[in-house]
Amino acid sequence: MVGSMISTPISVKPWNSALAACIRPDPGVPFRRRTIAVSNSSSPLSTTAFFHLQHSAARPINNLRLSPRHSHYLKASSSAAGTTEYLEEPATNVKFPKSLKVPGCTSSSLSLLGTGYREKVFAIIGVKVYAAGLYVDQSIFTILTAWKDLSAAEIEANSSLFSSIFLAPSEKALRIVLVRDVDGKTFWDALDEAISPRIKAPAEADEPALAKLRATFENRPLSKGTVLFLTWLGPSKMHVCVDGDTSSGADATIESTNVAAALFDVFFGDSPVSPSLKMSVATGLAVGHK
Repeated sequence: MVGSMISTPISVKPWNSALAACIRPDPGVPFRRRTIAVSNSSSPLSTTAFFHLQHSAARPINNLRLSPRHSHYLKASSSAAGTTEYLEEPATNVKFPKSLKVPGCTSSSLSLLGTGYREKVFAIIGVKVYAAGLYVDQSIFTILTAWKDLSAAEIEANSSLFSSIFLAPSEKALRIVLVRDVDGKTFWDALDEAISPRIKAPAEADEPALAKLRATFENRPLSKGTVLFLTWLGPSKMHVCVDGDTSSGADATIESTNVAAALFDVFFGDSPVSPSLKMSVATGLAVGHK
């Protein structure tokens, strides 16, 4: 899922459906770049393949200012009943509700700030693993007033701004939707590989927190369509919910500032695993202040 993947000899389990032979523009990157489309196989990624695949994503165009209608190329839609509005992450076609009651949150609802996708590359083939959307309490715009005149690109490059989001006493949640099957052990191993290097000064609370995360994911199959929530209630406490509906409680409660900060840094630090997500969130912040 995340972090620096270790290089190991690779033995990829054949996919049930053939790779698409066509080359098409990727809607989530500048038009000059091309990516090879992959058929949406439901076969799980093998552990060795999952680690070996390398991340590939386009960098944002410098000094880009996007209007609300261009925000991360998102397309608005509504449910069949017309009561819920959605934004579609274009690279994966996953729809995210614009507002959501998040498991374990005290807020009545959180608002969608931006979406993106996580992609692995094997040889020249891009394999999308999941789509993700960040939900925040609207109070975040009051907390971040000092940055209200920055462009999306300036926000994306501003480490202190994202640190302020993490430290803000307001709830925020990452909703992750798998677009491929991944076994739980593979998911946890990759997550652990990403978190551990980001904990520079281990504390006593870290190991129990990591053990809870391991137990939450390790023995659970994560099939295509599984929804995960990583919810930061504050700088030192977060909930983890796996494949639960929005009314269910948390599968694990993590009480460790180091682990909570490391998980946030995985997605919004200087080397995010999904640059498209971070840039979309930066755009959402820039547009939200207008």
